Amino acid sequence: MAETTTKAPVAAAAKEGGALVTSQGSTTIADTVVQKIAGLATREVPGVHALGGGAARAFSAIRERIPGATASAGQGVSVEVGEKQAAVDLQIVVEYGVSIADVSRAVRRNVITGVEQMTGLEVVEVNIGVGDLHLPDEDDTAGTDTGRVQ
Repeated sequence: MAETTTKAPVAAAAKEGGALVTSQGSTTIADTVVQKIAGLATREVPGVHALGGGAARAFSAIRERIPGATASAGQGVSVEVGEKQAAVDLQIVVEYGVSIADVSRAVRRNVITGVEQMTGLEVVEVNIGVGDLHLPDEDDTAGTDTGRVQ
């Protein structure tokens, strides 16, 4: 039995060449957009102290001392965005005392949800590297001496 279909033009976006394409036009999403979404989603998770390696955090601490400057939402985040899918790599610092496995699961879930809902891309993997542990008595600016004499 042959099936006849009388479907209207597809309203759902089909991804071609990194762009969301519909009959009404196309939308291109830059890698930096996915990077920022992933960074902000990661920072929302309790137990995540910071993103990035030591050098990136030191640079960010210096930047925050400059009036009008803001921290980069994409710090500690790298992404690969394809036609239909994205992969995210994160470098994080966790708070002492939290379960790294639980924080990792929560980060992964939050990043996947955020990126997929905002971009329509399928997130195929979120790789998390825990590069440091923040101890309660550590100062956030430790190791970021700017050479000032006090």
